[in-house]
Amino acid sequence: MSLSVLEAIRALLLAEGVPFVEKEHEATHTSEQSALARGESLRIGAKALVIKTDSQYRLFVLPADRKLDSSAVKRQLGAKKTRFADAAELLELTGLVPGSVPPFGRPILPLELVADLALAENEKMAFNAGSLTHSIIMAVSDYQRVSSALWLSISQPS
Repeated sequence: MSLSVLEAIRALLLAEGVPFVEKEHEATHTSEQSALARGESLRIGAKALVIKTDSQYRLFVLPADRKLDSSAVKRQLGAKKTRFADAAELLELTGLVPGSVPPFGRPILPLELVADLALAENEKMAFNAGSLTHSIIMAVSDYQRVSSALWLSISQPS
């Protein structure tokens, strides 16, 4: 039996010796709801977005109080067009529903991972961990070490 996304994240973090806090809360569908449920500021939330860049789906992660800068994404990745994956595509690619996608590509999710440099301005990050009712809070420095992300400047203030 394969691990759930939450179990896979736990296993990765434990194997890498990453300290983390796991919180169970009511189902949250937005970054604002998640921050409130966790008792954390919106700024430390890590918003994970599945976006199709030309013909390739990628996972983009940015602070929850910022928005994706699609022109920066196109410029830095050499893409002509970008669009958000819809709910059906998200389910097919990840097995997850909107709002539950964690900020991890391979080996957790089968996607190339691009993280926003603005994330590194925070000491910690919080994110829904493959579920609308489970969040993980961990140090950004640990995330940088274990995520295998490509780090680019891809966001702007909301």
